[in-house]
Amino acid sequence: MLLSLLRLFGLLLPALIPSWRFFKTVAPSPRVEYRLFYRGNWGEWCEDRPRPARIGMLKMIRRLFWNPAWNEQLFMVSCSERLIDTPTVHSAAELARRIAQTLPEHEVDFQFRLVFLSRADSQIIKSVEYESARISRAEALA
Repeated sequence: MLLSLLRLFGLLLPALIPSWRFFKTVAPSPRVEYRLFYRGNWGEWCEDRPRPARIGMLKMIRRLFWNPAWNEQLFMVSCSERLIDTPTVHSAAELARRIAQTLPEHEVDFQFRLVFLSRADSQIIKSVEYESARISRAEALA
């Protein structure tokens, strides 16, 4: 009886106290930036869905249980990583569609890119790994 109880506890222990070895390697996560083409000129690059500088305690507690925006952000990171590793039309189209959903309502063209930030001594270096062609908002949403 005691032996079977210990065996059961041994099986449950990994589920109760997880191993934090989710990833083979830890690498920088791509950041998505976009710029708008408006009145014949390209605008400045903006970070898509920037993180807030500060979050209140109540909002932080609520986000532990309900945070669909963060789930969408994680999906976009997953699409970005796939686009870097094995480029597919689906990953690029999915990123373009999700960016287009956040843009202003009027017809506008845009472009997005994937950047990685790395630290070299005391400097932060930004490297662009992917840059899309010009995309129509209407086409991205279709």
